[in-house]
Amino acid sequence: MTTFEEQTEHVVNALYYDLLHGDEIDNRCLQTDSGGPVPFAGEPPSDFDPVIIASRLRQIGDQCNMDFERVSSEVLAEVLTGKMEKFGAAVDSLSRRWSDQNPEMVYERAFLSVSVKLMMYVLKKVPSMFHPSQLITVINGNAQVKNYIEASGGWEKLDD
Repeated sequence: MTTFEEQTEHVVNALYYDLLHGDEIDNRCLQTDSGGPVPFAGEPPSDFDPVIIASRLRQIGDQCNMDFERVSSEVLAEVLTGKMEKFGAAVDSLSRRWSDQNPEMVYERAFLSVSVKLMMYVLKKVPSMFHPSQLITVINGNAQVKNYIEASGGWEKLDD
């Protein structure tokens, strides 16, 4: 059985790969999957398919409608100039702002959405600047988000 942290790593790596190579592969999505889980070293549970979960996570990211070019945030500006060590602080700050402005959006959901959208944005602008470990660390390091995912039934039940 894999830990939450290991599952996060599998999911983020699948998302990262899909974002970089999505046009080159026949990727599965929620609507068309019939292939079953993809095995990884360490034998994740049979209902854990990082490719499908990454697709769900990407859909959550697509819900973020922030225009990062127009958002006034010092920490975001630092990320956009290459200071990737500020990625987590930028995600947290923007998530709290978005959650405060939209009371129906819980912080944890906003956090996942903003983190994925910011990852997508950075990958589009300067792919060499981003490494999946940055998002893995941000998610695994936020106990509130980890508890939210686990309370929903784990990664495999997120947005079921």
